[in-house]
Amino acid sequence: MIIVQLSDLHVGSQFLPEVFETVVKEVNELNPDVIVITGDLANEGLMKEYKKCKSLLTKFNTKKIISISGNHDYRNTGYLLFKKFFPFQTVNELDDDIVLVTVGTARPDRNEGEVGYRQNLWLERTMKKYKDKVKIVAMHHHLIPIPDTGSDQLTVVDAGDVLRTVLDTQVDLVLCGHKHRPWAWNFGKLTVVNAGAATSERVRGLFENTYNILTISNKKVQVDLKIVDGKRLHIDEIVNNYSQFGEE
Repeated sequence: MIIVQLSDLHVGSQFLPEVFETVVKEVNELNPDVIVITGDLANEGLMKEYKKCKSLLTKFNTKKIISISGNHDYRNTGYLLFKKFFPFQTVNELDDDIVLVTVGTARPDRNEGEVGYRQNLWLERTMKKYKDKVKIVAMHHHLIPIPDTGSDQLTVVDAGDVLRTVLDTQVDLVLCGHKHRPWAWNFGKLTVVNAGAATSERVRGLFENTYNILTISNKKVQVDLKIVDGKRLHIDEIVNNYSQFGEE
């Protein structure tokens, strides 16, 4: 199975339409089974942004698109519009071996993320049901601070409780966005993967627009990072070698 993780489209004033068209071309060539968008589809949570984004996503050829709200989507009461334009299921059994669960971390008029006691308890109970599957959790906010992103005051505020839950329930992969910076943290069985900004002009330092490609076979997960209109690299190459970015 091939899953593409896009994040931080920021349709609106930060959006790069020419980059988006390249992303569409590249992703459609992969013929992914699922596309997961981990938040900030809109820039200001406005009706016109949601309408445009909804239209743009029809350009992707895939069986399923799972969209998760981010803090920018929640601006200007945008959380009501998000539900209207991008309804989704929280539990997605993608096949006999893979389940993907979404967790909402965005809150109205706040930039930091929060899972909350009740949702975390629900996550624990849900993941315990799937003992023999590849288990993926997707959320917008980063669960763990990321290098090269400055002083961190915007992570999931109850990250400790969430980390305990995903470790205790043997989750394989947590997908995050928010910081516009690709990275991965490995905790044995668990890997926490952060996506860069797919189509926003606000990228960090030497980093470029990127997205992630997940290949799952025989219950093994490989995560690659794709620079838009550039190289495809195993995520560990980014962790171990910053020089992959900013090359002439």
